[in-house]
Amino acid sequence: MTAARLSAKQAKALGLQGAARSKYRNKRTVVDGIPFASAREAKRWGELTWLEAAGKIRDLERQVPFELRVKGVLICRYRADFVYVENGERVVEDTKGFNTREYKMKRSLMLACHGITIRET
Repeated sequence: MTAARLSAKQAKALGLQGAARSKYRNKRTVVDGIPFASAREAKRWGELTWLEAAGKIRDLERQVPFELRVKGVLICRYRADFVYVENGERVVEDTKGFNTREYKMKRSLMLACHGITIRET
């Protein structure tokens, strides 16, 4: 005997359908009214704000956009999770749980276009 599968409509009618999961299993999180794409990113924000308050880093920003252009042509945009200054040097940081092919391309373009190596946490 084979088990019958329920359609999405049938499952919803029976109340069996839960909330949709994120593709990479990240859990959107809000801290102090600030939305974050994942709990990991929210945790890192807390660490960085502490480091800024302690004077270890300065000029902390989040969700900083970069245009990635080759020979004047816009290829794509990259949005860094965090940008700050540490020991006099600008740090561009991304909180990663999974490196997608798209992210790897943007990481390479950041180095080629802006000379920036992204710090991954």
